Amino acid sequence: MKALARLNKFFWKYRLRFFSGILFILISTYFSLRPIDLVGRGLDFAKFASVHNLNRDVVVHILLQFGMEIILYTLAYGFFLFLNRQTIIVMSRLIEFDMKNEVFEQYQKLDQKFYKTNNTGDLMNRISEDIGRVRMYVGPAVMYATTTLITLIMTIYFMFRADLEFSLYVLAPLPVLAFSIYYVSNLINKKSLKVQEQLSLLSTSAQETFSGIRVVKAFAREETMQERYAADSNEYLKRNMSLAKTESLFQPFMMLLIGVSIIITIFIGGSKAIDGKISEGMITAFVLFVIRLTWPIASLGWVTSLVQRAAASQQRINEFLQTKSEIVNPTEEALNLKGKIEFKNVSFVYPDSGVKALNELSFLVEPGQSVAFVGKTGSGKSTIATLMVRLFDASSGEIKIDNKDIRKINLDELRDRTGYVPQEVFLFSETIAGNIGFSAHDLREIESNRSAIEQAAKDAAVYSNIMEFPEKFDTLVGERGVTLSGGQQQRISIARAILKQPQILIFDDCLSAVDTETEDEILGNLRRIMKGKTTVIISHRVSSVRNADQIIVLDEGKMVESGTHASLIEQNGVYRELYRKQVEELKGK
Repeated sequence: MKALARLNKFFWKYRLRFFSGILFILISTYFSLRPIDLVGRGLDFAKFASVHNLNRDVVVHILLQFGMEIILYTLAYGFFLFLNRQTIIVMSRLIEFDMKNEVFEQYQKLDQKFYKTNNTGDLMNRISEDIGRVRMYVGPAVMYATTTLITLIMTIYFMFRADLEFSLYVLAPLPVLAFSIYYVSNLINKKSLKVQEQLSLLSTSAQETFSGIRVVKAFAREETMQERYAADSNEYLKRNMSLAKTESLFQPFMMLLIGVSIIITIFIGGSKAIDGKISEGMITAFVLFVIRLTWPIASLGWVTSLVQRAAASQQRINEFLQTKSEIVNPTEEALNLKGKIEFKNVSFVYPDSGVKALNELSFLVEPGQSVAFVGKTGSGKSTIATLMVRLFDASSGEIKIDNKDIRKINLDELRDRTGYVPQEVFLFSETIAGNIGFSAHDLREIESNRSAIEQAAKDAAVYSNIMEFPEKFDTLVGERGVTLSGGQQQRISIARAILKQPQILIFDDCLSAVDTETEDEILGNLRRIMKGKTTVIISHRVSSVRNADQIIVLDEGKMVESGTHASLIEQNGVYRELYRKQVEELKGK
């Protein structure tokens, strides 16, 4: 139950609904037990009337009064039962809403390191399946557990008031039931946790298969993926069956104890009735009291299962909620970004793989300059981009923006005023206009004014392609932009960055899928758009970087050459060799 203690803040937030629900349970339970007492008294009165030959009309009138009271109590019970559900079950839905928002907000706060070590399927399972199970605890489980407790207390009160000794005989099996619940709860908790862990693996397997369906089909690996999914499914089935077997033993055992209580009631009660110690009406009332306890106590098995499943799920949710991001915004102080970037002896090692991507790299970019980074794959180019927008912090050395340590400036404003086009393009399952307008401060205002979106598309040299689609800017691009070509995806991503009119624009090898003619058009537009602003271009193609004010050549995370295109050609070094090879490739085509 320690894991579930985190939910207490929600109970307090909705305390009016919660305590109202408890009050309605109390009232409805009282109204459900009063008819039992009336039935016993009515039977005793009927026997008394029969023995003493009371007037028939008087007897009928009094029995009708008993009947009317029973009907009124039953109607009142139903009404307050309705109010009880309207408060506690509605409260559980509100808590579910709050929890999903809380978890989603936490996901967005966490840094890249977290997402590199956790898979999407597991993240989705915790925000959907796990929260769903927690809702069953804060709603039905709380409601039925409270109902059971109040019913038990009130029933014992009515029974003790009638006959203490007789009640103790009837309730004798309850301690055995309490121990059984404690023992089985531990088993259910352990098995529920294993079920949830396997469900996360199953969700991940399905998600990765669907996301990579083109690769699966291209390599004709449908059967392999099916076998892998079937293996995960079988393990999930096995764990669920083990949990179901444990739960299935619980219910019959409780019903057995209830049955024993009824037998004891009839046997002991019959003996006392023969001796004249209690009335037949009391025996009937006690049997009805035991039957009234049947559903609440029988529901303990189900409630216990709900609580243990919720505890296992909340424990998994807490793991992520308690995770602290290493990248946090240190200040809310306004940032007047000019665009000066300086790396001083910066080294970086990826925390998940241990790969050293940068090794004591130093360079300076003045505001309004364009800088380009070239080098072979794995030389550390993309790492520079991620460090500039502080997706990671440098392992050593210092990164300065406008002469201030990047770890001490307003991170939100830095990212807001930086246009970053990552190497791996990501488009949302949205319209083209929605994807381009995503970077705008006020998305609704931008979407209502298409001129800004259209201009960004023109600057990214994708406007003519968009206009060829039947729905034009309202074309849905599908999941991750699957309906578009690689070049179209890249250019829409570029348009998204251009639209926000950033002070710093970072291109991370995002022109690899476009032809040289389109590339020249985009770069020409950028020189106009980014005049007086800082531009960072990362590429393995010399054609993308040759007009930059400063070109830095990287190899194994180190700077091996730097200068303009002309000066680097004259140096007759790595850059010139790279340029020569690419020129020859173009001639060969």
